[in-house]
Amino acid sequence: MPELPEVETIRRQLEPQLLGAEIVNAGAFSSSRFTAAREAIGSEVLALHRRGKYLLVELTVAPPHELVVHLGMTGRLAVRHNHPNQLNHRHLRAWWYLSCGALLTFHDIRRFGRIHYVPQGNYETIPTLAAMGPEPWDAAFTAEALAKFVKRSNRHVKTLLLSQKPVAGIGNIYADEAFWLARINPATRTLSLKRAQRLVEGIRQALDSGLRYGGTTLRDYVDATNQSGTNQHELHCYGRAGTPCERCGHTLRRQVLDGRGTTWCPNCQPR
Repeated sequence: MPELPEVETIRRQLEPQLLGAEIVNAGAFSSSRFTAAREAIGSEVLALHRRGKYLLVELTVAPPHELVVHLGMTGRLAVRHNHPNQLNHRHLRAWWYLSCGALLTFHDIRRFGRIHYVPQGNYETIPTLAAMGPEPWDAAFTAEALAKFVKRSNRHVKTLLLSQKPVAGIGNIYADEAFWLARINPATRTLSLKRAQRLVEGIRQALDSGLRYGGTTLRDYVDATNQSGTNQHELHCYGRAGTPCERCGHTLRRQVLDGRGTTWCPNCQPR
């Protein structure tokens, strides 16, 4: 599933192509997951934002509204300037005709993506977005805040991160990387202030790498130019179970933690 670096990469690529464009027509696959795409007809794109793993398209309508796009596991957004036969593609779920003559498309093989049309900033119908914690680089995301959040729960810290509530945008890949970088076992249920600071730094470092290399492509992810990311070649931990730890040489292990495959080093990241 695309995480923060993948969604931000796509946002940066789409923004210069969409800003100021009017949506002159739109359509969608006949599913409530995608039909909100049609609500944007007649509006102009004012800005593209990202919140966690969500792409927010700010529109000129009164009152102000947004298209909120979640890519799910296999969602792909692209602006197509040469688009004959695009509407016949078997995995096309939504599309928007732009005043410049281009076509913005949303393909989704597994149909786990979702499009919402909501008043700007009103996410009551999107619970995960409404309850989302601060962005990883926000001043509000501190070691103190993270340690307090963990203290209020008895869940594994990795599971808490994946909930999006202590911090936005973290999925399985970057969580495993962050715990490895911080030398913390992902199955821990407690964090001292010192370890919380290491984890905050590890999260930012892991995400910075993902952004630097255009995201992580393990199977389906491509960016808005149909290119794969290259951060998979920079991973220290995720998906490397059974291989030597780059830091100490011990064999990395894998377990299922609260339903999510998790890789860690038993020597560098003890319980």
